[in-house]
Amino acid sequence: MKKFLLLASAAIMSLYSCKQQSSGPTVAEYFAPADSGVQAGGIKMISIKTPVGNFKVWTKRFGNNPRIKVLLLHGGPAFTHEYLECFESFFPKEGFEMIEYDQLGSYYSDQPRDSSLWTTPRFVEEVEQVRQTLKLDSSNFYLFGNSWGGILAMEYALKYQKNLKGMIVSNMMASIPAYEKYNLVLRSQMRKTLVDSLMNYEAKGMYKDTTYQRLIFSEFYNKHLCRLPEWPEPVNRAFKHLNEEIYVMMQGPSEFKTGGRLLHWDISNRLKEITVPTLMVGAKYDSMDPKYMEWMSTQVKNGKSLYCPNGSHLCFWDDQKVFMDGVIKFIKDVDEGK
Repeated sequence: MKKFLLLASAAIMSLYSCKQQSSGPTVAEYFAPADSGVQAGGIKMISIKTPVGNFKVWTKRFGNNPRIKVLLLHGGPAFTHEYLECFESFFPKEGFEMIEYDQLGSYYSDQPRDSSLWTTPRFVEEVEQVRQTLKLDSSNFYLFGNSWGGILAMEYALKYQKNLKGMIVSNMMASIPAYEKYNLVLRSQMRKTLVDSLMNYEAKGMYKDTTYQRLIFSEFYNKHLCRLPEWPEPVNRAFKHLNEEIYVMMQGPSEFKTGGRLLHWDISNRLKEITVPTLMVGAKYDSMDPKYMEWMSTQVKNGKSLYCPNGSHLCFWDDQKVFMDGVIKFIKDVDEGK
């Protein structure tokens, strides 16, 4: 009888230990300092080597979880991590470690002026150097990318997916020409007088004209970028900190008028090369075609799709519950090997 009780006790302790392990780190473990010395609230300036010299990029780490580490890639190019700050309200309470990060040229990182730096392959190498410094690997590294960050995430996966455990591509099609085509669909839904007015300004290159900017915000951004009646302060702050020189050079003069170095970017025929578990996120009112986003999930080897019926380009703000519930479930499923 005594032997039976000892065996039963050992089994219960083993089961308890497994439950503790599956539930993630304890509070003390989660908030344990990652670096020795003076603590800086998780902020770390990471040195980056480039063909034209060495620079530093800004990162901020939340928590410590050896199994789940999510690196956030912001859009733009050359926006900031700031409009992704809403993730701070969701990932830490799930025990996910997350890292906010301003890419080179963005507000909190170094901003060199050499135009040769602003290419997708160079940004991919930057992400890889950030990964190495933060000691992320295939046992724990999840890469999230929104908009331009989605381009960067997919390009990173095509070269370095051996380092990834999972990837989330949020609101970014795999082809700028396909995005332009969908943009024409959205433009055709606008009233003709408005389209004529916008085309008149664009023909004259008057993208900074206050009237043109007001029309873009009221008629396009408020419908397809973020649909909240009052934009969140972090979103407005990111717009204030945009590095417009890099943005225009790579993306073009606005979300509504593409151009620049990304104009002909298209990896739609290479999606099949991505084998890492991948979640493609689309939204009904997005400037990116949600049906195309769903199609992308069928092209990668281990893809899933998330649709936000009330969301736009920033659906983690304007369809927040659907977005966060879906992304969190995806990360947990991958972590559990589902």
